[in-house]
Amino acid sequence: MKLQRILPFARELLHEAVNEGDIAVDATAGNGHDTLFLSKLVGESGKVFSFDIQEQAIHNTKLKLEENQLAHRATLIQQGHEHVMDFVPQELHGKVTGAIFNLGYLPGGDKAIATHANTTIQAIEQLLEIMAPEGIIVLVIYHGHEQGAKEKEELLKYVASLPQDLAHVLNYSFLNQKNNPPFIVAIEKRG
Repeated sequence: MKLQRILPFARELLHEAVNEGDIAVDATAGNGHDTLFLSKLVGESGKVFSFDIQEQAIHNTKLKLEENQLAHRATLIQQGHEHVMDFVPQELHGKVTGAIFNLGYLPGGDKAIATHANTTIQAIEQLLEIMAPEGIIVLVIYHGHEQGAKEKEELLKYVASLPQDLAHVLNYSFLNQKNNPPFIVAIEKRG
């Protein structure tokens, strides 16, 4: 298959946006895969702020970073991503170049604990305020469950309403696959 699958495409977008010394945000730490990926991209002089409301997710992410000797590159925050402005220091505003959300619930975790459009939208608005020009927010939207379907609809309405002089919005999805496959919405802040 020559078309990129969803998760590799999400990583390619981040790879294009985040460089050594940059600031990045993992808005849904989950099992730590994206925090680890971003920690490699920001290098020794950058920083990743990783959010999750679940203690298990923070623990899993911490272990993954420690296994790779990269724990010093990330700050783990057991709070919802709607608090991003409270935890990214003021002096780093304007320096955030990439952020990722894997929406839905923690794989292997409690499916009753899931992301919601209202807090995701709050986080996106805050990120757009503190991002560098051409910074990218990647939303990986898992919508094959009741809460995910609601979140998808609200998010699509919201991102479609973003002024084009503020951001470019991309929707990357496979239209003919069964079982509600995840898809990407990428938001690039305009300069």
